This record gives sequence, structure tokens and C-alpha cells, in this order.
Amino acid sequence: MNDPVVTRYATLADVEHAVDIHTRARLAYYQAGGLTADAVQDPAVREAQRDGWTEAIESPDKRVLCATISDDIVGVAAMGPPLAATPDTSRAGQLYQIHVVPGRWGNGIGSVLHAAFLDYLTEADLSLGLIEVWERNTRALAFYTRHGWQPDGGSRPGPDGSRYLFLRLAR
Repeated sequence: MNDPVVTRYATLADVEHAVDIHTRARLAYYQAGGLTADAVQDPAVREAQRDGWTEAIESPDKRVLCATISDDIVGVAAMGPPLAATPDTSRAGQLYQIHVVPGRWGNGIGSVLHAAFLDYLTEADLSLGLIEVWERNTRALAFYTRHGWQPDGGSRPGPDGSRYLFLRLAR
């Protein structure tokens, strides 16, 4: 029997799970993009992730979700107001990140978390979704393209001479 993917709001008790999944997924996609494990793994980054997940869970303006299968946390997502305010983002929400346990990629968990982001946009009456994706994370770029996201032409510097691309989803 295949148990369904269920989402629930994250609590502070989930922070270590979120950091672990974030770390494992980040390591997998950066290595797939050509970076070494040494370039990706840094205790200071892990501590910053812990602080970031804690802040997001505690924030009244952000939403953090856990995706579970049979009570096992297999993915996490964070969303909320845009991180950078520009005139055309007043009706926007940002998908800060989706991370799925690497061994579970391709099983629909990310799509369930993405659907929860769409629910967030609807509930907040927002017409635009924003996200940044590392240009070498071809798996994530394909995922977001399948879900209707389009590049907006913007980017910012990334590791190893790469870029983070800005994508938008009009609703």
C-alpha cells in the first residue's frame, strides 16, 4: 500500500528535520551542478540554515510546511512575502524553497509542496509567485517549468561563477 503525501505546518520540533533535508538536498543538487562536497558543506551554513528555518517557523508572515509519508518527514517548503520589494511585487508571494529527501525525488512530493504554495497564493489573494533557482540545478528548473514558472530575465550571482535565476508564476 502506498501511503499518501500529507502536508502539515512545521513546528519548532521540526527544525532539525528541515535542516537535515535542506542540507542533503542542497548537497545533491550542488554536486550534480559540478561543485565538490567540500565547497558545499560548511558548519556555518548549517547554523545559518537552523536560524533561518527557526525564524521562518516563528514568523507570522511566513508559512513552513512539512511533507510527510506515514509520519516520516520527506520534504519541507517555506514561503511568504517577497524578500526584495519592487513595485511589481505588491501582489506577490515568494516560494523561498522546496527541499525533498534526495532518495525520494521524482515521487510527487515536490508537486504536493508546490500545490501548497499555490494554495498559499490563493488564500493570501496574491496573483504572482516568485522564486530563485540555481542555474545549474537543471532538475529544479525542469520542475518549475513543468509547473508553469517562467524566467523574468533577472538573476543574482551564485557559486563558482554561476547565477541564481529569478522565475515568476502568474496566476
